This record gives sequence, C-alpha cells and structure tokens, in this order.
Amino acid sequence: MMADLRIGVVGTGAIGRTHIERINTRPQGAKVIGCADANIDFCKSVAEKYDIRAYNSGEEMINDPEIDAVICTTIDAFHEQYVMAAIKAEKPVFCEKPLAPKADACKRIVDAEMATGKHLVQVGFMRRYDAGYKQIKAAIDSGEYGAPLLLHCAHRNPSVAVDWTNSSAVENSMIHEIDTLRWLVGENYTSAEVRYGRDSRHTGNDADGKFVHDPQIMILTTESGIRIDVESYVHNCNNYEIRCEVVCEDAVLNLPEPPSITVTAKGAKIRDIDKDWSTRFTDAYNEEIQQWIYTTKEGKVEGATAWDGYVAQITALSASKARDTQTIVPIDIPEKPEFYK
Repeated sequence: MMADLRIGVVGTGAIGRTHIERINTRPQGAKVIGCADANIDFCKSVAEKYDIRAYNSGEEMINDPEIDAVICTTIDAFHEQYVMAAIKAEKPVFCEKPLAPKADACKRIVDAEMATGKHLVQVGFMRRYDAGYKQIKAAIDSGEYGAPLLLHCAHRNPSVAVDWTNSSAVENSMIHEIDTLRWLVGENYTSAEVRYGRDSRHTGNDADGKFVHDPQIMILTTESGIRIDVESYVHNCNNYEIRCEVVCEDAVLNLPEPPSITVTAKGAKIRDIDKDWSTRFTDAYNEEIQQWIYTTKEGKVEGATAWDGYVAQITALSASKARDTQTIVPIDIPEKPEFYK
C-alpha cells in the first residue's frame, strides 16, 4: 500500500475547492498536490491559495507521474473527457455525479475500464455514506422487518439553480434517489413515470423561455414490484429537506433527520434546519472521500462504480422520456458484466 496518495483535482469550482480543503486539512493518508481547470487564471489563483501546482490542462495533470489519482469535479459535460483520460493513464478516478450526462457516454467509460482489467472509477453518489441511509440499508438487509413494499421519498430545495430546466428535476436532483434507492433495496428498476403536481406560483421559465414544472413526482417500479415515489420540489422557499420512508411487511423505516439543538425562546421552540445540500451531507462527503482514499490505496473500488453510474443514467433517460410523454416508460437495464459483480 502506498504511503501517501497524491491527488490531482480537475475542476476548481465550489465542490472542487471543497474537496481540496477536505483532503488537505484532514490527516487521512492523502494530499491534493495539483489542480486543473478550463479557466487557467482562476485555476492558478486556487493553486496559489492552497499551495498546490496549477496545470495547463486536465490531461497534463492526469498524465503527470507525480499524480497517483484523480478527482473530477468539472461541469457534467466534461466528465467523460477526464474520466477517460484517467482510465487511459490507468489511474484511479473519483468522478462527481453524474458519471456522464448521457447513457452512451457512461457505456464508453464502462467499456474502457473493463478493457484495462482494473477497477478504477468511482462515482460520487455520497448518500451511500450518509449515516441515516446506512441505517436503513442495514435494517432492510437484516430481513428483520420483512420485505420492502413501498418507498415514499422527497427531495426539496429552498431555491432553484440559475441554469435549472424542466429536465433538471430528474437528471440533477432525483438522480441521487435513483442511485441511492436502487442501492437500498438491491434491485434494478423496470419502469418509470414522472407526473406534475399543481405548479407552484414561484416557478417560471428557464433561460430559454421554456416553462419549468414544479413540483414533479417520479414513480419507479423495481424487479420484485416495489413501488417508489419521489417528490422533487425546487421552489420550496423554506428549507433543504430529504425524506425517505420504507414501508416493509412488518415495519416502517424512516430516514432520521440530522441532529440539531432545539432552542426555546420567545414562546416558541425552534430547531435549525439545513439550508442546502452542502450542510446536510457534510459528514457523508467526508466519509465518502476518506473511504475512497483508503480503498484506492488498496487497489479497490467499493463505492458506486462506473456500472452504477451507467445504470443511473439509463434510468434517468427513461424517466425523462416518461416526463416528456407523460406515459409509463419501461427501463431496459443490460445484464451486469462479471467484471462488476
């Protein structure tokens, strides 16, 4: 096992900088030593701030013998480019979700990884590392409460992103549920449906002038017939809220809310709530990156694989088609290769 994992980060936006800080301020057997970004001047300023090296391109950084592993936090459209570059260099790569925006791009990554004969790619679905989700997973897997029958979930945001579109609810928001719930129940999906609720007065048009429906509800069916409904509401105007209720044969399992003190003052009891994903899943991100470092040093991938990223995009594509046609759309997931079993 190597003594110290030397990491290069491609993409120095908010989450890229957060990962640099997370790794370089916590003793955990790794160090970010370099970064790259399409905006070279900004990349240089980030490198100066964190006392690391700035590269002229992602490929230059990935191919540097001083770099042992790569974290990709660019905008989605460039994920395939840099993940493929890392695979070509046979270097482990952690890619924030999605693995790539389209299923065919994910398939190219899967094929390229299998061709090396090495497990190199992990996708950043951090909810698998959240303490509450892990508790639910353990409860389901124990069999103590019988088989899961229904899942009721919600993904609520206090405000909408600037570049939000009608498809973002599935492809940028509920993509987390698509991966996490499949992991929870251990089954693939067989069909998807997306319906609109009554549109909030806070919604409107996207940058291209197209109306954005909000809230939306996605309904998934699994191989054994489990029915899952997921609410996406991105104009919640109140708080960031993640809910997951699993109705089993003999019990109901609920995702716990993160701990927070209750303040009694001025005739009311008040408890702080999360404002966005960055505070809600801080511990999950920390655990995810730490475990990625450990397993990378052991030559393994134990988080979401490239195959999981591919399956998530197949499912998202079907859900988006269901949304656009307002029909139930079958989900055809290929047999998992032995490489990923």
